[in-house]
Amino acid sequence: MPVVPTNYEEWEHCITVECGIPLTAEFVAERIAALNDMNDYKTQRFIARWGEDHLKRTLGWFEQAQDRLSP
Repeated sequence: MPVVPTNYEEWEHCITVECGIPLTAEFVAERIAALNDMNDYKTQRFIARWGEDHLKRTLGWFEQAQDRLSP
């Protein structure tokens, strides 16, 4: 598996298996809010390390997870 996920399946595996973080509705909503807040310190650090394109991809994966969690 690549170090940086390139698609939803790799990203989901990284979050849930490698990091052991369950994709709960609450967690996903919190991360979407934070990643959309350009004043959030962690979001600024994410951009500095991974770039805006990867931020957009990651935000999209969180949104996809949110869609999957919706009834």
